[in-house]
Amino acid sequence: MISATGATRAVIEGALHALRDRVAASMAVVVETTGSTYVRCGAIALFAPNAQIGWLSGGCLEPEIARNAQSAAENASVEWMEIDTRDDEDLFAGSAVGCRGRLRLALLPILSMEGWETLANAWIAGEGALEFSIDISGQLDCRIADHSHSWALPSRFSGWHDDENANTCWSIQLPVPRSVVIFGAGPEIPLLVPLLRALGWMTTIAESRTRWLSNTALADRHIAERPETAIKAIEHRLIHAALVMHHNFELDREALQSLATTGIGFIGLLGPKRRRDDLFKVLPPDVRQALLPRLHSPIGLDLGGHGPEAIAISIAAQLQAFMHRK
Repeated sequence: MISATGATRAVIEGALHALRDRVAASMAVVVETTGSTYVRCGAIALFAPNAQIGWLSGGCLEPEIARNAQSAAENASVEWMEIDTRDDEDLFAGSAVGCRGRLRLALLPILSMEGWETLANAWIAGEGALEFSIDISGQLDCRIADHSHSWALPSRFSGWHDDENANTCWSIQLPVPRSVVIFGAGPEIPLLVPLLRALGWMTTIAESRTRWLSNTALADRHIAERPETAIKAIEHRLIHAALVMHHNFELDREALQSLATTGIGFIGLLGPKRRRDDLFKVLPPDVRQALLPRLHSPIGLDLGGHGPEAIAISIAAQLQAFMHRK
C-alpha cells in the first residue's frame, strides 16, 4: 500500500469543485518513482484549463503533464505518463530539470468519475483514509470507511519505456487529513491558520470572545463556545492536535482540564514554562498526570525571533515535525 505525503487537501477539494462546475480537469497520481524525484508515490495534483493545484516537480515537468492531462480530460480516458530525467546526456547538454529520477503517472479524467463527491467529502470529514487501486486497463476502485465506488474507464497505454516486466496495478492510500483544534483566536491566528491549511490541516477554532471573532473566519470551522463546551462538540471527531493559546489564564486552565480526558496525542500550550507551572498548580493531580505525556510547553520550535508571526511559524513547524515523527 502506497501512502501519499504532503498536502493533498487542496487537490481533493479542487476535484470536487471541478465536478460541481463541470470543468474538464484531470487528477495526476504518481504511481511509481525511481531515483531522486520531487515527490513520492501517491502524490497527486489537479490540472484544468489554465489552472493547476499541487506540484509534482519544481515546475519543470508541469507543462508536459498539463498537456497530457488535457488529453485525458478531452478523451475521457486514463492517460499514462513516464518522465525519466536520469539520462546523463540531458545533464551534459544543459537540458536536465534538476532531479535525477523517473516518475510514472496516471492521469484520471474527473468528469468521468461520477460518485467521486461522496468519497471526497467523506475524506474531508475525516472518516478515514481514502484507498484506491488503479489498473493499467483503466479499472479504478476507490473506498473509504463504508463508501466505495468503481469506474471502468478507457485506457490509453502504450507501454513503459524499456521495462516489459513493470507493474500493471497499483494501490494508493491518502491518509486521513490532519486535524487541529485551536483554543483562542489571538494575534498568531492570521498567519498560523493559513499556514496550517496550506500544509493540509483541517482547522477548528474554539473562541467565544467578541474581540477575536473576526480571526475565526480563517478556519474551516468555528465553535463559539468556552473550552469545556467546545470539547464536547468535537469529541466524536478525529483530532490529531490541540493548541491552547487564549492569552488568558482561566480559559487556558479550563481548556487543559477538558483536554486531559481526550485521546488527542499532541497538546500545545502557548507561553513560557513559568506560566505552565502556574497552571499546573491549580490543576488536579490526575489532570496533570494525564496531560504530561502529551503536553508541549512552551509550544513551538525555537527558530528565533519574536512576536506573533515568529510564534506562528514556530508552531506550524513543530506540528509538521510531530506529524512526520521528526
